[in-house]
Amino acid sequence: MDQPKVDRILRVMKMLTGNNTYTISDIASRIDTSDRTVYRYIDTFREAGFIVKKEGEIYRLDKNSPHFKDINNLLHFSDEEAYILKSAIESIDETNVIKQNLKKKLYTLYDYKIMAESVVHGKTAIHVTAIVQAITEKKQVILKNYSSANSKDIRDRIIEPFAFTTNYIQIWAYDTESNTCKLFKTTRIAHIELLETTWQHESQHEQGFIDVFRMSSSERTMVRLKLSLRAASLLVEEYPLAEKQLHKLSDTIWVLETEVASLDGVGRFVMGLIDEIQILEPIGLKEYIYEKFAKQNLNTTNKN
Repeated sequence: MDQPKVDRILRVMKMLTGNNTYTISDIASRIDTSDRTVYRYIDTFREAGFIVKKEGEIYRLDKNSPHFKDINNLLHFSDEEAYILKSAIESIDETNVIKQNLKKKLYTLYDYKIMAESVVHGKTAIHVTAIVQAITEKKQVILKNYSSANSKDIRDRIIEPFAFTTNYIQIWAYDTESNTCKLFKTTRIAHIELLETTWQHESQHEQGFIDVFRMSSSERTMVRLKLSLRAASLLVEEYPLAEKQLHKLSDTIWVLETEVASLDGVGRFVMGLIDEIQILEPIGLKEYIYEKFAKQNLNTTNKN
């Protein structure tokens, strides 16, 4: 059985579990298939031994089915077990990609929205939940009073969100104004309005390049740095994906070879450990850092 089909069957099973709202047509629409296919999946569940109940136009899988009991025993966590698991995952550094993956695997067993809420909190959690719904239903949204760091303005943006970056920090979305795919930070959103308009540009949805320092751009620049053991350790702690680009020269010397989308991210890291890192290339990175230090010194002089 091919992967997309397995995914659809599991999604149908999830929607039918305790179903009180979804008709056959609703389910078919959500998984982008026909009513006939959904009926066929339901027949497959019956043949596999699941109890299927129908109330009016609503079908659902009875949780008293023998197979459900087996699955529930396998996946259920007691309150104490859940607390220990959550505490263990939360103890991992917030920027660590593994933390995101662990949460995703754990909470996907229950609900995608719960997974999102476990990663972010407060107003941002409300925004992320709304974006999750928009992605699931393939709907456009309005980012109300979005504060742009690039243009320095605050205004509404109509977008088609289609993916998140690590830990829901940013959204990949098609911007209907510029007709390009961009990143939008969830923390810069004042409010989200979910529209009835479905995606109009799905064929153009494409995630751009994000470097190990979490900067994004269509540009790519090769960077080579020689790092002390301390600098290499701090790099991996702060930017876990950089570990794949590190090469050990000796017990105390490492080399980072990676493409970056911008000099801003790597520049900030190098400036913080300027005595621990040697820039091998490009020359532009050296010039970037010289200018930053010169500007800092000038600002300090002016203040004095």
